[in-house]
Amino acid sequence: MATEAPEQLAADEVKSMSISDEVKPPSVAAESQPSSSSATPSVPLSLVEKYDILRSIAEECVQDEELKKLLANKAEPICYDGFEPSGRMHIAQGVLKAINVNKMTSCGCRVKIWIADWFAQLNNKMGGDLKKIETVGKYFIEIWRSVGMNLDDGKVEFLWSSKEINERAHEYWPRVMDIARRNKLPRIVRCSQIMGRSDQDELTAAQILYPCMQCADIFFLQADICQLGMDQRKVNMLAREYCDDIKKKNKPIILSHHMLPGLQQGQDKMSKSDLSSSIFMEDEEAEVNTKIKKAYCPPKEVEGNPCLEYIQYLIFPWFDEFTVERSEKNGGNTTFTKFEVLSAAYAKGEVHPGDLKPSLAKALNRILEPVRSHFKNDKAAKQLLQSVKNYRVTR
Repeated sequence: MATEAPEQLAADEVKSMSISDEVKPPSVAAESQPSSSSATPSVPLSLVEKYDILRSIAEECVQDEELKKLLANKAEPICYDGFEPSGRMHIAQGVLKAINVNKMTSCGCRVKIWIADWFAQLNNKMGGDLKKIETVGKYFIEIWRSVGMNLDDGKVEFLWSSKEINERAHEYWPRVMDIARRNKLPRIVRCSQIMGRSDQDELTAAQILYPCMQCADIFFLQADICQLGMDQRKVNMLAREYCDDIKKKNKPIILSHHMLPGLQQGQDKMSKSDLSSSIFMEDEEAEVNTKIKKAYCPPKEVEGNPCLEYIQYLIFPWFDEFTVERSEKNGGNTTFTKFEVLSAAYAKGEVHPGDLKPSLAKALNRILEPVRSHFKNDKAAKQLLQSVKNYRVTR
């Protein structure tokens, strides 16, 4: 394993600090920013409002009462999220994370986003090439800056795992070793889902180490809240179990967000290696239109309908509404302000896929246009994207 932290991109100076301390994000049109983008509400939020906003992020919360207690006793809880730099970014990662991070900062939380470069190497992403992984990590940050993640108030930190671990190795590795010592191998193997693996896969020794390290990350970053996808639940629960082992009273609270499905029938989540399953953050308008047109969207069926899920989890949180555009002959334009009303109308056949799909594509393109513009007009960002597109995605 390489032991040097990645050199920082001169244009970004993305260090172990708030990115906004050194770099202002590109200008993003107000209408393209998520409705949750205000990190400092004009009127302070009540505890109930903070709880409701944070709870809206999660498909599951472990545990609700602990979350309420945390908000009552800590003004700026620390939230942890992380990602493997592993190829082009799709909307499930780009748009949804921006929405969730903005919700967390609007409640006063500090968000530590863990750029898991060493973890990507352990999991053989980008063929285990740390330089390529570093480039992808910088590309990810450019995506979130350009789409409207709120980085202006110093509440979001991007931390490179290699750099942080090297600087505080005396804290990190004893924790990893203790977690490994206290758990049997089958329990660690059950966490393999966090790497996009199955417990039936033939894992490398590096992939056995990975869950122990990710569990240690939570304590290393002093996280009060783990805000990751449902696919990361098992290792987050391992961290809570570890708290029982070491008699630690305050356990990390788990806010697990919904995993958006792929575009086609039966695709549980978007995949970077399956181009048919994903809309990428810098896809051209025509590409988005074509992909949505081909997406699985059976008439009158709500369950298992990816188009409706994108509207529920991306469009409504971003715009607070969704407009179905159609001819007067077919009922005229209709604006929905609640997903439940839209889904009921769709189930009754009052909204047809032929009208829903182009309206969804139009809304997604409004969100993605600032990203496309940034990667076309910013020289450094354009070079990053070209490099990432040239890399072969590995797993």
